[in-house]
Amino acid sequence: MSRAGTKGVPREQREEQILDVATIEFGDHGYAKASIATIASAAGVSKPLVYAYFGSRDGLHAACVHRAGKSLVDAVAAARSTYGAPHKALATLAGIFHALDGRTQNWKIIYDTTLPRPGAAYAVARAYQDALNGMGSEGVAQVLAEAGTGDSDDHALLLAIWFSIVSTTISWWSQHPHYTPEEMTERCVRLFTAIRRPADHNAPTT
Repeated sequence: MSRAGTKGVPREQREEQILDVATIEFGDHGYAKASIATIASAAGVSKPLVYAYFGSRDGLHAACVHRAGKSLVDAVAAARSTYGAPHKALATLAGIFHALDGRTQNWKIIYDTTLPRPGAAYAVARAYQDALNGMGSEGVAQVLAEAGTGDSDDHALLLAIWFSIVSTTISWWSQHPHYTPEEMTERCVRLFTAIRRPADHNAPTT
């Protein structure tokens, strides 16, 4: 693959290379502490070129968030056609894992708690947060409806639990990147099954 900044590299390809580097920088250090100079150096281009392409720090960050957000929203939306709440939840996780394969920083930049509020960067990220959270809320409502409960506090708590599980799992995966999306899905199924499986009190003890 041609190095970013090399003469003859098409602009579209060069922009993608810059976005790859910038997403890692924003994901690892947060919006405020990310360095445009570091991004330019790692991408093999100049700072003026970064600004020429993206206009500003906010413009570069927004481009990263739009790319990450569209991938995640598309993956979660595709899982909504799965029949049955439990199967839909698993399909959602699998879709998220595939969307984040090798790109766990995508989740971090969308849910970056350091984004200044109010601010342009936060507004862009919040749009994707709202889209993802909205679909998550619908999924949780379906789970509770199939269980025969419509309690609003149950919904609020289960939604918070779901978001925490997804975020924590992605954070763990970022520290163990050698696992594939399929392996992460299988691991989640195994753990969820272990939690749900009732204890066999008649089993012999040793």
